Amino acid sequence: MFIHHGLLPYQDPYLARFETWVDDKLRDLSEEVAKPVAQFATWHHLRRIRSMTTPEKSAQAPVHSAKQEITETIKFLDWLWETHQRTAANCTQQDIETWLATGPTTRKAIRTFIVFIKNTGTNHRVDMGHYTAKTRPAIAQDQRVAWLRELLTGTSESLTYRVAGILLLLYAQPLVRVAKLRTDAIETNESTGNMWITFGPHPVPIPEPFADLLREHLKGRPNLRTGSDAQSPWLFPGTRAGQPLHPNGIMDRLRSLGIDLRGARNTALDEHLLVSPPPLVADALGYSHQIAFLHADAAGDAWSRYVNLRTKP
Repeated sequence: MFIHHGLLPYQDPYLARFETWVDDKLRDLSEEVAKPVAQFATWHHLRRIRSMTTPEKSAQAPVHSAKQEITETIKFLDWLWETHQRTAANCTQQDIETWLATGPTTRKAIRTFIVFIKNTGTNHRVDMGHYTAKTRPAIAQDQRVAWLRELLTGTSESLTYRVAGILLLLYAQPLVRVAKLRTDAIETNESTGNMWITFGPHPVPIPEPFADLLREHLKGRPNLRTGSDAQSPWLFPGTRAGQPLHPNGIMDRLRSLGIDLRGARNTALDEHLLVSPPPLVADALGYSHQIAFLHADAAGDAWSRYVNLRTKP
């Protein structure tokens, strides 16, 4: 609250907790494991996250990713030392291949560490390519429509989480981005009542009846008595002063309803790409053109082949 009202200098809470988390992780490790992990956490992750964190850009997402990579790196180095009495400096390519082949896909998170020890000269003999997922979750379009109907008209959740879920199902928005939306992303034409929302370079229309639901949410946003006052800029104000709802909380509430979050987002994006060219969808929904084209290929989109088809008799 003091930070929010300018009485203390800004400090990102995720970064502060991450620094403590790293110290706790290192405390019980053997020296052979702790030393390279400490170098990796400090020189790569902490330095990078500190340089990119600002009051406008939270450390939440990079901290989450860094924790996954450090945790998997510790597991790998523990296994390497206990099984082969080798360290990061003298591990082999076969060690890496064996580790990846004998466990879950979460082990792919050691790639950043492998690149780190190679770039820093710790071990030039190893390499690891990018991981490509073999499956792509999706839900049926009629299931997506059913969930949209439930969130628009049902009573299975409170209004806040219904609005957040519709932003996922209708506009293919990741919930991390949904949680960070501000009220100024929404525009209303006072004469016509039409509404638009901005995710990328251009605003996109908000159809009825979702527009009515969104108006109702804007009139009664929760958590406006947490020291932020009623002028909170967040579309979904959180319980901490000046902070939005945590995306993990939104994810948990929607998962508890039975919504496959990744599948729902992929299907929503696919449906947009089937009726509009990838660059237009990317600009409207705030995706990169590269990601839009990758999803278009997976969805069976024919836009990229349209010119070739037109040149044939």
